[in-house]
Amino acid sequence: MSKIIIHGGFFSESSTNHETKVAKQEALVHIVKESYVYLKTHSAIETVVFAVSLLEDDELFNAGIGSQIQSDGKIRMSAAIMDGTTQKMSGVINIESVKNPIQVAELLMQYDDRVLGGSGATNFARQHGFEKFSTEIPQRRAEYEAKLVATGTGTVGCVALDKEGKIAVATSTGGKGFEMPGRISDSATVAGNFANEFCGVSLTGVGEDIVSNATAAKIVTRVTDGFPIKKAFEKTFNELKFYDGFAGAIAIDKKGNMFHQDSHPSMVFASFDGENFEVFS
Repeated sequence: MSKIIIHGGFFSESSTNHETKVAKQEALVHIVKESYVYLKTHSAIETVVFAVSLLEDDELFNAGIGSQIQSDGKIRMSAAIMDGTTQKMSGVINIESVKNPIQVAELLMQYDDRVLGGSGATNFARQHGFEKFSTEIPQRRAEYEAKLVATGTGTVGCVALDKEGKIAVATSTGGKGFEMPGRISDSATVAGNFANEFCGVSLTGVGEDIVSNATAAKIVTRVTDGFPIKKAFEKTFNELKFYDGFAGAIAIDKKGNMFHQDSHPSMVFASFDGENFEVFS
């Protein structure tokens, strides 16, 4: 049975602004259902790109449109996809002025050099028909000018299991806001976005914490080695506690088990398998 789970990152404002919380819940419901319909006639790798593109196009989320502004006033985004069957991963790091970074990452799957950063990523996008596009919204500019930085990040992600039993994962982020130019998040690394034939995991949270823990790769490796998905999550998240790591994750294993966990209970996610639906924020 095809299954899909998506996340919209951590949102501190969701706990204090009821209208924002409801809007995000409604958006996740719409996106996960639309993506499930797409999954029924497409592969897992095609579906995760489709779902994350929808999340990037919604300014409620910090990826694509609505991305955070860095300390020098510019927006730089990162995204990655991984095919659990072929074990290929591709991504872009600190790409600028592109509407859908995840689609640039998808195109890079066709190349030997599959992870590009900075101007290299941006130039590649331009050369392949991705037009210059400003992802800035007034809210982010106001936050930047007031030097307001969200306490959590708003990375988005998707894990899908298709009808052939293949798993894929995609993750995209607009950063944490007001960070040092050149800072690299976890989203385009195997710490934040990883899959194989046994499991796929997408992360959100503080990138430095996630990278230090190699979180996604650890969870997938443990499931591969025979851990039940719940136990793989528990052991990996316990290892974050040593330095009070801030993270949330979603996953699907080859048996169709979907799982999610966060170190601070404010991650937004939604899942659907055609019968059972779950959403939380």
